[in-house]
Amino acid sequence: MLYEVLHRAVPPLARAVWRPEVIGLEHVPAEGPVILASNHLSFVDSVVIPVLVPRRVVFLAKSDYFEGPGLKGRLTKAWFEGLGMLPVDRDDTKAALDSLQTALEVLGRGEAFGIYPEGTRSRDGRLYRGRTGVGHLALTAGAPVVPIGLRGTEAIQPVGARLPRLAEVTVQFGEPLDFSGRIGTAPLGKLRREVTDTVMARIQELSGQEPAGVYNDRPMDL
Repeated sequence: MLYEVLHRAVPPLARAVWRPEVIGLEHVPAEGPVILASNHLSFVDSVVIPVLVPRRVVFLAKSDYFEGPGLKGRLTKAWFEGLGMLPVDRDDTKAALDSLQTALEVLGRGEAFGIYPEGTRSRDGRLYRGRTGVGHLALTAGAPVVPIGLRGTEAIQPVGARLPRLAEVTVQFGEPLDFSGRIGTAPLGKLRREVTDTVMARIQELSGQEPAGVYNDRPMDL
């Protein structure tokens, strides 16, 4: 119920204020399981994508955002839940495995799941090597992957800024990538790597970022 209310009110307001350039939104399937795989430049990425996509998109967010004290904590929790986000404990060593299982459950319900294959946002603007969770999800769930290239979202709320700012933002959605026929063509570990690299190459084409060629080893930042 809260999601429906927020999704009717927030997207028109956000689009009117920031006026993002949106390209290829028609590539997002209207129904059925789908993985939305994006580069990650800012905390607000997990707001920008659900605001633009005309269907519910589930992202994982730090459990800290759901556990704040007092009225502010309750309002923050309601906001994140209203945007369709689910909490994950970033300090739990099992968090990565648990988050993948949560993602499979979301996809199993025929919903859209958003993921940042880099694992954490880029602080220098480069595109880091993708972790194979997105390959695991695509191959296990058999869901198509829609690559997304974000540009300019880091300027909306730079690190350390308390309030969002006006900025030029471009969000480009690529054609869905279908890996359902790849099972059995190579060892599973190799397949996950190949699928992930394919997704990251497409994200790089859409975002125009310089490839870093290495993993982003900063602490997990969903």
